[in-house]
Amino acid sequence: MFNAQYFRTFITLVETGSFTRTARRLEMTQPGVSQHVRKLETYLDKALIERHGRSFTLTESGRRAYDYALKLFAEHEQFRHGLDDDSLDSGECRIASPGSVGLMFYPYILGQQQMHPSLTVNYSFAFNHEIVNDLLEGRYDIGIVTEQLNHTELACTVWHKEPLCLVVPADFAGSTLAELMGLGFINYYDGINHANALLRANFPDEFRSMTHFRHQGFTNEVSMVLDAVARGLGFTVVSRLVLETSPWQRQVKPLPLSQVIHEVLYLLRRKDSVLPKRYEKLLKGFHDQRLQETTPLEP
Repeated sequence: MFNAQYFRTFITLVETGSFTRTARRLEMTQPGVSQHVRKLETYLDKALIERHGRSFTLTESGRRAYDYALKLFAEHEQFRHGLDDDSLDSGECRIASPGSVGLMFYPYILGQQQMHPSLTVNYSFAFNHEIVNDLLEGRYDIGIVTEQLNHTELACTVWHKEPLCLVVPADFAGSTLAELMGLGFINYYDGINHANALLRANFPDEFRSMTHFRHQGFTNEVSMVLDAVARGLGFTVVSRLVLETSPWQRQVKPLPLSQVIHEVLYLLRRKDSVLPKRYEKLLKGFHDQRLQETTPLEP
């Protein structure tokens, strides 16, 4: 039958290269080490080592058994740490968010993972309705969405706010609503809502609706929308997160506006769930870091 201790003994034997040193490290007798190896060979029905007096070499089956044993115990440790809800720096994180959020939040989490190797990340870039379904079906523990949602099984709370930026081609010299209408609009899944909010606040006497603007195109990938702006095809309105992570920053610019409007990001989770503390640390850490980055964007 399966016995994890046999695999542990075998790993130690391969690492030390000696039955004597293995027995000393595991506080066993040398015959006990030999017995564990023989029982593992019997369980696998394969010879794992070839003995040469006091030394040995691994068979092909032995090499494969060693690789498997390392993976087995690594997954065991990961699982064990994942059960510790009080741990801030270990366990699995299962998070879903729109691309506009993930462009910066996901790299932040990866940075935390580099500092804490026992932390693992399962991150999905998805639309709001997909995130709701994933949470309800248990595929993710938390979701970040760009609109407030009411659901009997989900708790929705404000998490973070990011300023919206009206982004135009770098050589655009206009500033009026009429000039923006002449330029045209590049849309994406949240583009119309963001543009309506920002333009209504900054051009209250002139702006009526985005239906009066010439629409120059649409993409469902927010990270690509500034490519169209950089090519002079129109303007768009995106979260500052998107602009800061865009490879087209030098080919576009945010148009200076007097009224700041924010995209509100909401945290979703199941009402019956208790989140491990590592989530609180990640969410608060990213939020605090963004608040400290107060340098205004260069127009």
